[in-house]
Amino acid sequence: MIGCRPDELLSHFGNIDVYVFDQMLRGRLTADMRVLDAGCGDGRNSQFLMRSGADVYCVDADPQQVARVRTLAAQHAPALSPDHFQESRLEPLPFPDDHFDAVVCSAVLHFAEDEEEFETSVRELLRVLIPGGVLFTRLASTIGMEGRVENTGGRWHRMPDGTDRFLVDEDYLHQLAAKLGAELADPIKTTNVQNLRAMTTWVLRKPEVS
Repeated sequence: MIGCRPDELLSHFGNIDVYVFDQMLRGRLTADMRVLDAGCGDGRNSQFLMRSGADVYCVDADPQQVARVRTLAAQHAPALSPDHFQESRLEPLPFPDDHFDAVVCSAVLHFAEDEEEFETSVRELLRVLIPGGVLFTRLASTIGMEGRVENTGGRWHRMPDGTDRFLVDEDYLHQLAAKLGAELADPIKTTNVQNLRAMTTWVLRKPEVS
């Protein structure tokens, strides 16, 4: 039984994004699923899923991060093949169509160079999902920050925290979901971080085959 001490919680759950954890609590990420962590970084959102028995795959453009996640998997889920962890960008993804029950892509898409790359990446993330599968994304946006961000070209903006990101807005997310034939699994939700940046949760479901 886990206690309530921070060190015990951290040992059990790792540094998992609370918004990813919310998807677990709602049954959208479970131990019996094949899950892709796209742009996995150091594996903060994969560790608990690995330990829970999920069939986890990870990709990242940084080979050092991929090496870290392979080491993490060797510690927490030695049954997972090292081939599950690959160096790759989001487009194209090195997986067949309809391969994953769920895809997590947290704090990655706001590094897209332009709308073409952004939309191609989202299309790829949906492509590898099974019909009915869920794509969880969290990304920076202009929502609630319209008067505080400085446009630097296209959808790139400088945020009050001094960082430059490809920023989306609510209309664009709705239009893109419709364009790609995806459905919103949740309402679009945005957290304003002390007027320095806005982070939006955009959760899509790939439609079932008709």
